[in-house]
Amino acid sequence: MNELSNLLDSLTTELRRGTLTLAVLSQLSTPQYGYSLVQLLEKSGIMIDQSTLYPLLRRLEKQELVTSSWDTEQSRPRKYYQISDFGIDLFNKLKIEWEKMNEELKILLEGVE
Repeated sequence: MNELSNLLDSLTTELRRGTLTLAVLSQLSTPQYGYSLVQLLEKSGIMIDQSTLYPLLRRLEKQELVTSSWDTEQSRPRKYYQISDFGIDLFNKLKIEWEKMNEELKILLEGVE
């Protein structure tokens, strides 16, 4: 049973990894800092560790899908992230691909008992 559980955890992580980019981009139409983004995602049922989120945000910034800026006016400086115009374009295309794959999988899974 432990082997099954470990394999399930591993495969679930693989499935989630592919969807996190879409989930994160979906929440960046307004500027968000890391912790606020974690809260937004968790509110929707998507659990993400900060140790996963920050490398993802850095990668998305490097790919020019998000931009960042520092707010130093608070007592604690915060780095805010927002989706770029390029990111919006890519997000819209990814969303279409996700919906297409979701429908295709739904058809396949409905036939499985």
